[in-house]
Amino acid sequence: MGSKQIAQETFDEAVQENITEFEMEPEEAVREAVLQFESQGVDLSNIVKAVRPPASENGQRQKHQILLTLDSLAGAVAEQDVAQLPQQLAALAAQCREQLAFRCLAGRNGAYAAVLAACELAAGHRELLLQALATLAALLDGQPDLLDAAGRELLLRSLRERRDDAELTLAGIRCVRHACLKHEHNRQAFVRGGVLPALTGAITRHGRAAELVRAAASALRVMTFDDDIRVPFGHAHDHAKMIVLENDGLRVLIEAAKAFTDNSAVLSELCATLSRLSVRNEFCQEIVDLGGLNFMVTLLADCMEHPDVVKQVLSAIRAVAGNDRVKDAIVDAGATELIVLAISHHLGNPQICEQGCAALCMLALRKPENCSVIMEGGGALAALQAMKAHPGEVAVQKQACMLIRNLVSRSRELCGPILALGAEVLIAEARAAHRDCDDVARAALRDLGCQVELRELWTGQRGGLAQ
Repeated sequence: MGSKQIAQETFDEAVQENITEFEMEPEEAVREAVLQFESQGVDLSNIVKAVRPPASENGQRQKHQILLTLDSLAGAVAEQDVAQLPQQLAALAAQCREQLAFRCLAGRNGAYAAVLAACELAAGHRELLLQALATLAALLDGQPDLLDAAGRELLLRSLRERRDDAELTLAGIRCVRHACLKHEHNRQAFVRGGVLPALTGAITRHGRAAELVRAAASALRVMTFDDDIRVPFGHAHDHAKMIVLENDGLRVLIEAAKAFTDNSAVLSELCATLSRLSVRNEFCQEIVDLGGLNFMVTLLADCMEHPDVVKQVLSAIRAVAGNDRVKDAIVDAGATELIVLAISHHLGNPQICEQGCAALCMLALRKPENCSVIMEGGGALAALQAMKAHPGEVAVQKQACMLIRNLVSRSRELCGPILALGAEVLIAEARAAHRDCDDVARAALRDLGCQVELRELWTGQRGGLAQ
């Protein structure tokens, strides 16, 4: 994707020029403009790729449809015409959901201020507030920078004052999630404002509302992200600790899972959030003590046909396996066989292969007795099959190499059986094809007893490192 950007007006003028100067049809003019700018490395993800209506008879430029809708909403807000707001809000929300370019165009032309004003006007009207918050969520999707202090306070106040209303709580949580994704400042501001107890409280209070539980778990997970490239470091770890220690987050999530034994979408989201909270040794153990491991193993067995669920469960098992005592509990629960089955069953899915190999890799780390269980269960064979199936996926190759190394580093008797499966050739191919695999592949080959060239990059002598 290109790093350059242009204004909507620039694109519209290029389209109009294609129509007037080169007599192109509107659709062809748009296609030609797209090709022209993309060939110059321009990122058009925020551009509405449509023909703007021709100028009126008096020469006044016409606007794109979403801007006409925005003008109508702004007029209704200015006149405090509550009767017109539902229709205008619904129209704007529908157009914002169509694509990011529409949202960007609306955002650059004052949509946030108009929608926020509509939310404030709707304070005493439940249905109208519900529609206004839904529109705000649609607008903020991919545009967290739009939210300001007034918007944050409005959302926090709504979550506090309307906490018994499941629909309004869900609408507010969706706004919070969109506002915090890839925006560290908003995350920290919401946490300071008390959003974490609001989210865990919503799960507890509305524990049978599937969409609300799923959205709240997702919002909690977003609070633990470190995905804003504009800040040198975030508070992801601190937020995870606050969720667990101050808001009893692990118990809340695991208890919530008991109400949705047949809802794979909710259970997948809860698993994903638990994996983000497994940031300390004692947290991993607490998940096991609360029954979280049994829930994960059962979910993996029951939802083997659902790749999204399988991926999240494998990721969660990988996370909690950071605790050495939990490793043993996972193996004792029979999870290794299920992990191997998941890799084999979804061999064409690189993400599942990666997470499966990573989970087995963690279980094998510093645990020779677990290595024997993994080997007997076909773990090494499954990893090598994954390498064969995805030679171009560096993440799969890397995790498989790390697994092979962990299996043999303290269990030298496993080297022969693994080499007999063809490991040396596959690992050598991964090393040659992927620079990022070089270190782990070399380590795996070395521990397998294969011939490896170990270069001394620096000898303490003056001069540069060997390349």
